[in-house]
Amino acid sequence: MDISIIFKIAAVGIIVTIICQILKKSDRDDIATIVSLVGLIIVLAAVISMITDLFEQVRELFELF
Repeated sequence: MDISIIFKIAAVGIIVTIICQILKKSDRDDIATIVSLVGLIIVLAAVISMITDLFEQVRELFELF
């Protein structure tokens, strides 16, 4: 695992937070919610690929299947 993925996730969080605050100040709560969900999906996609790699390594370690 590389430390850069943590920085990427943090950057997505910071950017989404800033955009949501700007949208909420301009009374666009519905779009702010959509932006939050898109940010969550982006982070989950990165984490799911890492979890998949983890399971592959565990499978190889214990020689399963």
